[in-house]
Amino acid sequence: MSKVQNLLLESLLGTKHVDHAAIIKFQEQTVLVSSPGFNISPNDIRVLVNVFSKNPFQVRREGLYFKEKDYTCVRADERSLYAKKNDTGLVVVQTNLYLLVATYREDMYASVCVEAVEKLGDYLRRKGN
Repeated sequence: MSKVQNLLLESLLGTKHVDHAAIIKFQEQTVLVSSPGFNISPNDIRVLVNVFSKNPFQVRREGLYFKEKDYTCVRADERSLYAKKNDTGLVVVQTNLYLLVATYREDMYASVCVEAVEKLGDYLRRKGN
């Protein structure tokens, strides 16, 4: 297992408040690593990249369609996207090179998921990634 895979599993899934997670290479629009069973389609990757490369504020009005679910946007800016559907949610954080993607279930705390993804994003930014 790679260092990046370990980082993803320990810092995000290790919280027990992240259901699935992935790191997407922003420019290449490909998945670098993901948690077991979390497959993100090329179309879903494009949707996430477009949020950050075009207008993140548009998704606040329109919502987001990701992995065959319509999400309501809770927050969207140039660095972060938080969206929810009922009691489940999606957190996406952009760094210099990557998009960090995490989901949470209804039995998990959204705030812990958000904090973990944001901390990993800050760590990768400090490293220049």
